Amino acid sequence: MLEHVPAWLGAALKNVRAGHDRLILADPSLLLPGDMVNLSSPAFANRARLPERFTADGAGVSPPLQWSEPPPETRSFALIVEDPDAPVPNPLVHAILWDIPASIRTLDEGAIVSDSAGAKGGDVGRNSFLREGWLPPDPPTGHGEHDYVFQLFALSTIGAPSASPGRGDFLTAIGGRILAAGVLVGTYSRSAAASAASTDLHPQTA
Repeated sequence: MLEHVPAWLGAALKNVRAGHDRLILADPSLLLPGDMVNLSSPAFANRARLPERFTADGAGVSPPLQWSEPPPETRSFALIVEDPDAPVPNPLVHAILWDIPASIRTLDEGAIVSDSAGAKGGDVGRNSFLREGWLPPDPPTGHGEHDYVFQLFALSTIGAPSASPGRGDFLTAIGGRILAAGVLVGTYSRSAAASAASTDLHPQTA
């Protein structure tokens, strides 16, 4: 995967990034409501470095998540995780989870796996490698810090938009159905400087 990209190439592409303005949350067609859900993880703080076990340098499992009470009309949740710092036209999708029951408030570590592997708590969609499940963060060496943006939506409907929905299906399906949204950002990079400040918080680079 991208760990094999030479460091010189990663450095050369350092300023080539999809952009935070292309995140699902930033899409102007969504007209996000004012209500928020407090999305967090017991494994890392907002804007802190992801522990290695959740990346391609470790076990590569999805991190645990938890969130606060949504509006009472909520009938389901949908989750998408994107990397807006990837050197591609659109943010790289690391996970999609659709039709999470409205009663659920947590996802366990390693919960985002393909439906065929026994996923629980919703319909798992396709990441940018066109596979179901969690795509572990795998930034090119020398490319700098990447944000991994977990975006949770409380929806007024239930039912997956399609079998193994992708990013386009996700965006179309949540339009006009969002009651509240939450965001959590983890960071990761492959560089000597990054490991020295593994728990530092940093300002948003939107």
